[in-house]
Amino acid sequence: MTNDNEEARAPAPRAWREATEAALYGPVGFYRRSEGPAAHFRTSVHASPLYAGAVARLLTRLDTELGHPDEVAFVDMGAGHGELASGVLAALPAEVAARVRAYAVERAERPAGLDERVEWRDAPPDGVTGLLFANEWLDNVPLDVAEVAADGTARRVLVRDDGTETLGGPVEGPDADWLARWWPLDSEPGLRAEIGRPRDEAWAAAVASLRRGLAVAVDYAHTRDARPPFGTLTGFREGRETAPVPDGGCDITAHVALDACASAGAALLSQRAALGGLGVSGARPPLALASSDPAAYVRALTRAGEAAELTAPGGLGDFGWLLQPVGVCLDTLLDDPDALLVDVADHEEQ
Repeated sequence: MTNDNEEARAPAPRAWREATEAALYGPVGFYRRSEGPAAHFRTSVHASPLYAGAVARLLTRLDTELGHPDEVAFVDMGAGHGELASGVLAALPAEVAARVRAYAVERAERPAGLDERVEWRDAPPDGVTGLLFANEWLDNVPLDVAEVAADGTARRVLVRDDGTETLGGPVEGPDADWLARWWPLDSEPGLRAEIGRPRDEAWAAAVASLRRGLAVAVDYAHTRDARPPFGTLTGFREGRETAPVPDGGCDITAHVALDACASAGAALLSQRAALGGLGVSGARPPLALASSDPAAYVRALTRAGEAAELTAPGGLGDFGWLLQPVGVCLDTLLDDPDALLVDVADHEEQ
């Protein structure tokens, strides 16, 4: 039993954005740990080298679209231990790799053993030309949560370090405007929304770091016509989904409203479509290959299995890819131009 003095000494509840910032990126936060996020969850980068190969293919095509500049940047946002940057460098044709300058952007310390060609930074470089790629970065940009109270008012959700929630004051100002535009809440008590304005701003700043090129955000996503009624805030610890507790011991994540992040000229498509347009196919190799070259058949079968995982409906294949061009043409970058026909409307026109 807690007495009044113990309750008085307990930390006051905070809005989820503030609590998540401390839990993930504070001095002893989850993303400051030496083992890195791969110890707790598996992304497309960890699922197969085919993913880095597809990103390398995209960078190679972008290099051609850019006219083969003397230096082309590859910026890996939310780099973890730099696995994607290293994989892309390894998969690039030698002529392109010789001109690529790779950056890994992460708030943790540089991991031991990272490819020396990868420059480690805590913010993206400014004014570069090339590809900025954010694989599961935006879902870890902290945001606040709103919940409809008994009186029908959308109120900010507050949380203690043990995960206990309570409702605070009404959502007002720019956050209320964002909700009205991108995630309108009915007056039914208990409905929740994650206020994605900080992610919109973080993505806009990342895109603005490019002088010319392409910015790509890949993440768990939803769009305005299908927002989840109770939000998606959750945690991950040691490979398992768990309750989101802002104590630094687990990842805290929420799906991304990618349509709200986009600006004029962007396209939003599924990972299945995007990787298909970059030559990743889960089709099984012909059985005849098993007789003529058994080793090659086994290798091809392994690649097909990995590709199937990356593009699986209900899994990684349903991730959203937001492609934001900066002075380049999108339809030259994928094998299937039809994959880019789902354009995101210009914010200024809405």
